[in-house]
Amino acid sequence: MGHSYTPGLRVAKRTVIAKDRILPLKGEVVNKIGDLVQRDSIVAKTDLPGNVSTINVVNLLGIQAMEIDQYMLKKVGDSFEKDELIAESKSFIKWFSTQIKAPLKGKIESISSVTGQVLLREPPIPVQVKGYINGKVTEVVPKEGVVVETVCSFIQGIFGIGGETWGTLKFAVKSPGDVLEEANITSEYKDAIIVGGAFADFAAIKKAIQVGVKGIILGGIKDGDLRTILGYDLGVAITGSEDVGVTLVLTEGFGKIQMAQRTWNCLKDREGAIASISGATQIRAGVIRPEIIIPYDDADLSRIEKEVHEAKPVAIGNQVRVIRQPYFGRIGTVTDLPSALTQIESETHARVLKVKFEGNNEEVTIPRANIELIEE
Repeated sequence: MGHSYTPGLRVAKRTVIAKDRILPLKGEVVNKIGDLVQRDSIVAKTDLPGNVSTINVVNLLGIQAMEIDQYMLKKVGDSFEKDELIAESKSFIKWFSTQIKAPLKGKIESISSVTGQVLLREPPIPVQVKGYINGKVTEVVPKEGVVVETVCSFIQGIFGIGGETWGTLKFAVKSPGDVLEEANITSEYKDAIIVGGAFADFAAIKKAIQVGVKGIILGGIKDGDLRTILGYDLGVAITGSEDVGVTLVLTEGFGKIQMAQRTWNCLKDREGAIASISGATQIRAGVIRPEIIIPYDDADLSRIEKEVHEAKPVAIGNQVRVIRQPYFGRIGTVTDLPSALTQIESETHARVLKVKFEGNNEEVTIPRANIELIEE
């Protein structure tokens, strides 16, 4: 029988993961190998070059480009404040002189005696990379960042929006099939990561943002509500940079879909712990999945051994999620893996498997390409 390697989502109660904490450009690394870091501690920092503005000095002063140096009050590399004089025309009568004031705070980047242009650069923008998770530094990338490893509960989602954040994991509903409603969200969830069951509408998410919830973990939402939250249609891109006031992680997909019992149980076991979550998602090459990381802060981080996670073929007994219609979002257990190619609805032949769904024990035959493995 041929092996079928199926893309999988991880739901692990206790595992070891490593996170790269890398600067967007070279800078200073704060930590060394073996250091224990906190989720809010700075592990690397740098400065991004400020924006550049152009002033056409020769046009404003009515001079020749080759004469520009004679009229500049600031030289290359000099700093200045907003509205400070940087150039001035010469006149016997001061009232008739033309002055050029800086439109911003910064420094002189360049002065061109060919074009008569002066480039002004704004102050550098500080960039700091934080630990994101409590863990141990196991690798240092010189001038770029570190790799942090930790023992944790680890759950991957289907889709998400919003950047990295963390907070106390709290439950706003009682079961994985419950709907998170506006009335469920109170001030007690301020700065928390809340678990909301199968679904939440726009009103509930808006209330969560108003209350100050850091993140929401749900089975699904309506795609129309996602457009309303973002204010635009989301194209094929990497998410995670959206500034909507909350980070959202969907564990099942779009629509009202009960959260997988295994995912719910894993989260429930860690209720009250500090969870770090990210909504960053990319569904094309170089797949990035939204994630929920809940470190075991009492773990012996000095004895971490990195786990090697390899793709495994789907097998009888594996738990899977269907990722295409007509059974989209349903979860079940693989009961059979026929070796022969089978004709499917489209009249093509493909490898299939049999799945028994949770709840009603219904058994169906579907193409192997239509499922996603839920991995330990």
